[in-house]
Amino acid sequence: MRHGKKFNHLGRQKGHREAMLSNMANSLILHKKINTTIAKAKALRVFIEPLITKAKNDSTHSRRVVFSYLQSKDSIKELFGEVVTKVADRPGGYTRILKTGTRLGDAADMCLIELVDYNDSMLSTPAKKKSRRSRKAKTQDSDTIDSVVEDVKVEAIVEDVKSSDTDVKDEDIDKKD
Repeated sequence: MRHGKKFNHLGRQKGHREAMLSNMANSLILHKKINTTIAKAKALRVFIEPLITKAKNDSTHSRRVVFSYLQSKDSIKELFGEVVTKVADRPGGYTRILKTGTRLGDAADMCLIELVDYNDSMLSTPAKKKSRRSRKAKTQDSDTIDSVVEDVKVEAIVEDVKSSDTDVKDEDIDKKD
């Protein structure tokens, strides 16, 4: 019976599935993001997040346990070195899945899975939460600032017109019309 077995088998035998997830985890650690299907990304998240948590404790035992899953010395060096220093204060949720559309060949739902602390574009722009129904009225300070800015712009335009070399008279403008 299948009671309580909730993980996705991904249409593969156990050995093939473990090898595929190990290879994908190695690629994710080395490249910081990979493109894959949504089902594989969700399975990879379940596979790799406990390994990153285990890597926070840098001991011989934890290195051997993580190596038994990944089977790659380069990935282990990267994971216990650079990756752990970035995620040291994060309590979990080390990966992010961003949906990218469908694959052209078979219309499979595709996504980008990445390590959260390595996406510079999302880290540089802080997300602002916008309320849709704000009842807050404009303050007088913002009104006065807006009026001062408009006055400065008008004065700059007037000074530009006064300092221009061409003398245009109202009579000349009337004649051209």
